[in-house]
Parts: sequence; structure tokens; C-alpha cells
Amino acid sequence: MPAQSYQPGERRPTATRERKVSQWAARLLVRWSVSANAISLAGLIFGVAAGALLAATPHADGWDRALWLAAALLTQLRLLANMLDGMVAIASGQASPVGELFNEVPDRIADAAILVGLGYAVDSNIPLGFTAACVALFTAYVRAVGKAAGARQEFCGPMAKPQRMFVVTVVALYCGLTPADWQPHWDVPPGSLGLPAAGLALIIVGGVVTAVRRLVRIARTLRTGPS
Repeated sequence: MPAQSYQPGERRPTATRERKVSQWAARLLVRWSVSANAISLAGLIFGVAAGALLAATPHADGWDRALWLAAALLTQLRLLANMLDGMVAIASGQASPVGELFNEVPDRIADAAILVGLGYAVDSNIPLGFTAACVALFTAYVRAVGKAAGARQEFCGPMAKPQRMFVVTVVALYCGLTPADWQPHWDVPPGSLGLPAAGLALIIVGGVVTAVRRLVRIARTLRTGPS
């Protein structure tokens, strides 16, 4: 199928995409001949780098605050790239089936890298990080299976990708900006857990609720047809 005749699928509804600054940035990237796939790969790099910085916080030797703040910035840059790649693809006529792969696969890797990285962070918990990554992948899997079965794409929350990254960003900013005695700790075997672990637990619970909501909505659509 030629790229020119390809019609891109549903995109995640977001108000940020409609803002003038977002549209200006997309037009600028088109003018600079930046490909949508390159932006998708940049988002992957931002996500993996954010995860690496989060995982490095226990070994920072006084630089942990800088790592937290840099990870927060990279997490938001990852989201920005995820938004701009689709906008650039449509504005430049680059939308294609291969572009869908570049849009989805790096997203899943970046999600896992950030959440696993947060599991290795200071005052966090490694099993929680891997569990959060698995839950995030499962919510995306449910959406993809629903689409393949003939339903519309379900982007509903309460813990879709933007909300997951919001939780990670808030945790990283709080850990990077507040004094140590402002940061909560809970004595939970086998050791003390802090805000990063609590953030991961919130992502896991919210992710399970999200997956269930998506399954219910997809099943309803497949039974009755799109509303």
C-alpha cells in the first residue's frame, strides 16, 4: 500500500496536540525535513536514558538530585516525541504502516525502561518496577488486541501512558527538589520503601483497573458494534 494512500489509525486524544505551540513545533520539524520515524526513535532514546538515570540514583554519590531532575525532563521529552511523531507524519504525508510500527514498538520499550529503571531507583523496589512494566505492556496489548478484533482503539485510563509518565515525573521532581526529611519512608519487609515504590504501586493498581476497563469496553463494542 503506498504511503500516500495510507490512512493512519485512531490517535490518542490529547488537548496538547491542539495547542498552537505543538502545531508550530510540528510544522518546524516538517520544514527541517525531520522524519516521523526519527522522532519516534528519539522518544525511545529519551525513555531508555530516563530509565538509566533513575536506575543510577542509588550510585550517584551526591549527584542523585541531578539524576532525578534529568530523568523527569527526559520522561517529558519522551512524551513530547510520542506526540510529535504522529503530527509530523500526517503533516508531511509520511504516514504509513511501517510508521505505525515505529510509533508503537519504541513506545513499549521506553515504557518498560522507565518503569524498570524506577524500580532500581533509591528507596524503590525492583519487583515493583518489573511488575509495573508488565502491567503497562498488558494495557497496550489489550488495546492492540481490541483493534485487531475489530473494535476501536481504547485509550481510556485511569492509568494510560500519559498518566503513568505523569506519576513518574512527579516522583522524580519531588525526589530531586525536596529535602531528604520531606521524603516519606515506610518500613516494609525486606527494607524501607519510599515515594518511588509508592508511585510504582499506584501505577500497578491503576494499570490493572485500566486493563479491565478497556477489556469491558472492547467486549461491549464487539457485541453491539461501535456507538
